[in-house]
This record gives sequence, structure tokens and C-alpha cells, in this order.
Amino acid sequence: MSDAPVSINPDLCRGCKKCVSACPFGVLYMDGKLVMLKADECRGCLACIQSCPFQAITAVSSDEIDHERLREFSGVWVFAEQQRGKVREVAYELLATGRRLADERGCELAAVVLGHEIGHTAAHLIAAGADKVILADDPKLAEYEANVYTDALHQLIAGHKPEVVLAGATAIGRAFFAKVAVRCYAGLTADCTALSIDSETTLLHQTRPAFGGNIMATIMTPNHRPQMATVRPHVFKMNPPDPGRVGETLLEALDLAPAVTRITRTIPSASSINIAEAEIVVAGGRGLKKAENLECLRRLADRLGGVVGVSRACVDAGWISAAHQVGQTGKTVSPKVYLAFGISGAIQHLEGMRGAETIIAVNNDPTAPIFDVADLGIVGDLMDILPALADAVDARARN
Repeated sequence: MSDAPVSINPDLCRGCKKCVSACPFGVLYMDGKLVMLKADECRGCLACIQSCPFQAITAVSSDEIDHERLREFSGVWVFAEQQRGKVREVAYELLATGRRLADERGCELAAVVLGHEIGHTAAHLIAAGADKVILADDPKLAEYEANVYTDALHQLIAGHKPEVVLAGATAIGRAFFAKVAVRCYAGLTADCTALSIDSETTLLHQTRPAFGGNIMATIMTPNHRPQMATVRPHVFKMNPPDPGRVGETLLEALDLAPAVTRITRTIPSASSINIAEAEIVVAGGRGLKKAENLECLRRLADRLGGVVGVSRACVDAGWISAAHQVGQTGKTVSPKVYLAFGISGAIQHLEGMRGAETIIAVNNDPTAPIFDVADLGIVGDLMDILPALADAVDARARN
């Protein structure tokens, strides 16, 4: 196939089967004396090229990609994850960004919902910016199961051919979206923090931290469709709903694969902390020096009606559970106020709290990167400032 990453020359192939043995994904097989390729399943590792002694297998260059086929794909899709009939907030955040991308691209924005008895979600998604809502309503989709969800979304993509597909980097999104990308033979960029359309190439620019958060990488997928990306919750802002918007609802009937696992029971998380939804986060970092000083954070957080957040250093030191961690490897937060005490501002942490409306930072290092994003910066010893601030809040509450 023209869109496969490798090409097999039947005139040079001698049927030695060395490439079949070398393929780690089992996509090469013998048809008589010739080697054949399952093009849709090939992942382009090129192990077969290295193993072939007759140079019968070559890599396909980008010039050989069927660009006419790529033009068949159109539209921006948002996977609107729902649980028990309620669409998760990240879907509305993605619809706001998807609306912008669709307008830049001059195409339609669709929301895709998988579940059972989910028809009521369509009006909310249209009000949030979708031009069309595609519903796959089936009892098999009532509970999330990776293989069934993968099969459902893959069938929809194959039938409609969207150019861009976005999903939240939630537990569910992360668990099955990569499987869909493999099935579609598409690229996938995970945990994006920025998305845009290139004005010249019309490609989706997918930006995410790389190399441990030390650089920001912008990734493009020029030769395969759809272009797929996941985005962490609270990275983008929701648009206010427009009840007057009018859109189309499309109900799709799918022949779904059987589930290979089943849910026997659901156990709620033991932690009641959800820092991602807090309006005030009082966060501490390595500058706290020891676990006992977290009590100062808790005291101030309690007085302000907020929650305690921490940098990764505090979690790695065993001072507090990972449920409180803010950053690229923790939670993304977008509170009204984010107070950072003793946090230097590594890029991994900044990516988790950059969306806060007001950032107040306290650090004894005037060159700390946290001050570059702070609305208010205080240079000083947090162990002097933190208790004094808590006392001031107490005094004001008494008055």
C-alpha cells in the first residue's frame, strides 16, 4: 500500500523469511513464496529492512505518501468523555480549543460521545461549540472497556475521516486513545499544552514538554491522518455555553467487538483531595525543608478555604501523597489564586499551574523562575512570611 512505511519489491524477494522472524509486531507473513505486509498494522520500526539480505524491503519516503488520500480527511473532532451520562469538564475545555482550530482551518467541529442512553449530552456539547455531535449509543458502551471503546472510535474515524481528533489525557483517554492511534496508523502526541494550525502547511502544531520538561517540543504529523493529540485537564479554558447555538446530532449504529474484560465492582478513591477543582491552592516546594513545615501550608489553606499543593520534590521525599502534586507528572490546576512557597519554578511544575488567574510566589532566590510567571513576587524567607500571612488572615477573620 502507498501509505505503508515500507515497500517490498517482489522481484528481489527470495522468500527467506528472515524479515518475518525479525518483525517484532508480526505484520509480515508469507503468501506462497513472497512476503506480504499488513500495512495498516505496520509501525515503521524498519527491523525488516535491516534483516533482509537481498535489499528487497525499503523505507517509503514522504514523497511517496498518497497526499491525495490525505485530502479526504476533514474536520476537527473532540472525544467527549462521559461517566454515568455526565460529560467531563475536559471535553468542554477541548471544545473551546477545537472551535478555535476548526475556525482557523475552515472546517466543522464535532463532538463524539461513546456510551449508553447519552442522547441528552448533545445539546450541552452543541452549546459549548460543536457543530455536530456523533453519538455511539450501545449497551456495550455503558461502562468503559478499552477494547470496545477502541473498536467504536476506530470505526467512526474510518467512516467519517476527521483530520484532527483530540481527547483529554485522563485515565480513560490515556488508556485507549493510543490504541486507536495504532489501529488508525496515525501519530499521537500526548499531554499537549498548546495546539495551533500552521497557516502555511495547515498542519496541527502539537506542543508538549519533552526531555523531562527541559524543552518544549512542537510535533507535526504531515503524512498520516488523523492527527491525534491528548490534552491534560485544565490546560485550556472553557467557553461560556451558548444555549442559542444550533447543531446536528448523528446517531451511529456500530457492530462492536466483544469486551475482553468486565467490571465487577467500583471502589472510590480513598483520597477526597481533588486539587484540580480547587479555587485556591496553597503550594509548597523544596524550600519547606522538612515535612513538619507542611502544617504551616495546611493552616493557611484552611483559613483561605483552599487546598494544599506541592511540587514533586515534596512527594519524592515522602512528605505527602501524590494526590497533592502539581505539575507535568502530577495534576494540572487552574485556581483563582495560586500561592507558591519555596517553589523554584521548574518547567515541569509551571506547566501544571500556569493557568491560575493570580499567582503569588514567595522565594528567597530573586532569580527563581517562578517569579517570571508570578503576578506578585515576594523575595524572603517563607518560614517568616508564611506564619505571618496565616496570622494576618486569622486577625482579619476575627474582625
